Amino acid sequence: MTAQAVYTVMALDIGEQRTGVALANNVVRIASPLQTLSEPSQLTEDVKRLVNKHDVKTMVVGLPRGLQGQDTPQTVYVRHIATQLEKEIAIPVHFIDEAATSVKAETELQARKKPYAKEDVDMLAATYILEDFLREHPEELDV
Repeated sequence: MTAQAVYTVMALDIGEQRTGVALANNVVRIASPLQTLSEPSQLTEDVKRLVNKHDVKTMVVGLPRGLQGQDTPQTVYVRHIATQLEKEIAIPVHFIDEAATSVKAETELQARKKPYAKEDVDMLAATYILEDFLREHPEELDV
């Protein structure tokens, strides 16, 4: 039996002002918040830097949808950004429904009864996106 190659999976919760980032590796599969990128004009460069630094081989992007599952202007924006990233970074990009991840993140942070910033919500939302991907698509990680 050969050892499985270990690599990093990155999730992004892309917003127009901030992008939450979370990481996990394909073996342990525990998602952890990493940081929030707060400069939209630098997003591609910042993500590229993180991809290189953390040896990311797969990216997951949370895809926002309307209440009936329809595309919204935010869906179009996120797809556009993800397409740019995929071209620049040359790693697979997977989309996963991000339904209510930001609401869930904010609820969890409020329950902790400690101060938090919007950046914390974005990072935690990215973590939920990554957890959903790891749970729903294990076949994508078996390389």
